Amino acid sequence: MTTYYNEIEPYAAEWLRRLAADGRISSGHVDDRSIEHVTAQDLAGYRRAHFFAGIAGWEHALDLAGVPADLPVWTGSCPCQPFSTAGKRKGTADKRHLWPVWVKLIEQCRPPVIFGEQVASPLGRKWLDAVRADLEALGYAVAATDLCAAGAGAPHLRQRLWFGA
Repeated sequence: MTTYYNEIEPYAAEWLRRLAADGRISSGHVDDRSIEHVTAQDLAGYRRAHFFAGIAGWEHALDLAGVPADLPVWTGSCPCQPFSTAGKRKGTADKRHLWPVWVKLIEQCRPPVIFGEQVASPLGRKWLDAVRADLEALGYAVAATDLCAAGAGAPHLRQRLWFGA
């Protein structure tokens, strides 16, 4: 197994297992615990790790982009509710703000490549500023952009912030 998927939502976790069993995404382990319970030791031996994995959008995107399956990369789409109009906009005070947990794992494991995204709201932009500062403090170079789903052919805007480190 080369890929680690972390997804707390039962439906999405089962979907990931089915996609892997059908060979539609990389085989690996689907961990349905909260990221708050994941340790660096849990990640040993995996070349890829997808946090807040949802329905494997990152794995699919990497494949579509032609990223070699053996390239070690971590991805994550931290919960957007703390920063979106759909949530209560509590920002970093929201218990669903899980970037601090993920960045601790990044610090401990030092993956060579990281990709992530967040809602492109004013609070989301502040979040990205903090993410950039945290990653740069760990020695990563960070680039980010603001893109909408319609730009990739979707029938809606869904503005998102995307970063790579």
